[in-house]
Amino acid sequence: MDEAELRDRVRDLRAQGYSPKAIARALGVRPARAAALVRAAAREQAAASPDASVVGCWVSPGWSAGLAVPEQRGWPDRPGSLGDELGVANVLVARERRSGGGMSVCGYLVDTFCLGVKNALGPWTMDRAELRRFVACFFDAFDADPVDAPVELARHLVWGAVEYARGLGFAPHPDFGPAAGHLGALDAPSAIGFGRHGRPFFMQGPYDDADRVLRTLREHVGEDFEFVVELDPRDAVGVSS
Repeated sequence: MDEAELRDRVRDLRAQGYSPKAIARALGVRPARAAALVRAAAREQAAASPDASVVGCWVSPGWSAGLAVPEQRGWPDRPGSLGDELGVANVLVARERRSGGGMSVCGYLVDTFCLGVKNALGPWTMDRAELRRFVACFFDAFDADPVDAPVELARHLVWGAVEYARGLGFAPHPDFGPAAGHLGALDAPSAIGFGRHGRPFFMQGPYDDADRVLRTLREHVGEDFEFVVELDPRDAVGVSS
């Protein structure tokens, strides 16, 4: 494919959550070449985007529980029982629009232990009053207020979870594509170590197909994962070792 087609393909793969390394494999190019193409695509997107500077970034309390997070980053967190127990993190990013006024907002529901981005929303346009109300609603399930965070943390948390989940056989939710560019590019591997203490852990949610998830995990990691699911009463709810 020619240079223009290559750039288009890189943009498509990046929107699907592929890392530069995975893009290199998919396109059959050297990793350094893929990384350069990703950076170029990010610059093009930033130049063309109607959104400008970040005016707010929040993560749910307890987002770091069970994860390996380098202390030198200084990323903030506080206890929050939902994230602590389940490996669930909500992330919200608001950017000022360059034209038309208001702010553009995207949100992400992240399973940090296994499935990656389970849902995403936006970009939605809001004014400041609407954003304040939406922040309260978006983090309502947690036991504490959301944590003000740098957008760098949002990138490492969301993109890193996407890449971790891909390694386990799971693609991000289809709605992640329209919201992915709101984060900005992550051109290097995430600094965060995912999984519960480094190991995949699946906690079945109300819309999860447990049979499919467990089958996929076994195809990719054998029995080296943990799980808690609601199956037929005759079946055991258990933990693989």
